[in-house]
Amino acid sequence: MQLNNRQILLTGAAGGIGRAIATQLSAAGATLSLVGRNLTALTAVGESLDAPHYALAADINSAEGRNMITAHCEAQAVDIVINCAGVMDFALFEEQQQSAIESMINTNLLSPMLLCQQIIPLLKRRPEATIINVGSIFGSIGHPGFTAYCASKHGLRGFTEALQRELADTSIRVGYLAPRATDTEFNSPAVVALNKALGNSMDSPEQVATDLVGLLKSQKPRRFMGWPEKLFVKVNGLFPNVVSGALIKSLPIIKQHSTSNSSRG
Repeated sequence: MQLNNRQILLTGAAGGIGRAIATQLSAAGATLSLVGRNLTALTAVGESLDAPHYALAADINSAEGRNMITAHCEAQAVDIVINCAGVMDFALFEEQQQSAIESMINTNLLSPMLLCQQIIPLLKRRPEATIINVGSIFGSIGHPGFTAYCASKHGLRGFTEALQRELADTSIRVGYLAPRATDTEFNSPAVVALNKALGNSMDSPEQVATDLVGLLKSQKPRRFMGWPEKLFVKVNGLFPNVVSGALIKSLPIIKQHSTSNSSRG
């Protein structure tokens, strides 16, 4: 797939991964519609881009915001939609604020689903269209301390897979990108410390953007990032008890850092 002159809508555009994606897509010649809640942050992203762009301050968690995005997609003849907006909260499930759980389910799963539902009729008018949902390795592996986040990303992966198959006889291709831990402000200090304690590698947002652009161009249905994380995904699918054993051994470290995260408020 060629990206030059494509009309691309990107949610979560002001986040670390979103900014990196915007930069690479702009360099490829795409016209971007940058979506987020903070117009000032979106404007700053836009000023750094090479190609024409639009900044749309809209909350995907509200019906009003999704309606604004849908109207913009129709007006600009958007033919690629990238759902990159996301939130994460690191805490033991029994101690987690219900508002944090609701925020993750809404932002990471329900809102992308509802937005896709509204935009699909518009994308069907295009000779070629694509939806990419940015998930997580945690969408395939249940990890202690990230129970609700894992639930939201498992849901997004399942939604994407089902939608791929449902739209297989249309002009719309649906893809899924699963990054591993990424070095952005998305992570709290406790998450950064946990990754260090567990020896988890972190990718740069630029690497995630490179993989997303590669997924777009390849037109393949999915891409999982990182080694050995990609191996863990396969092992978890075939032999989940093996992965459970490894994670349970790490449980004291996870609980220690979760307590530290809670103490920071």
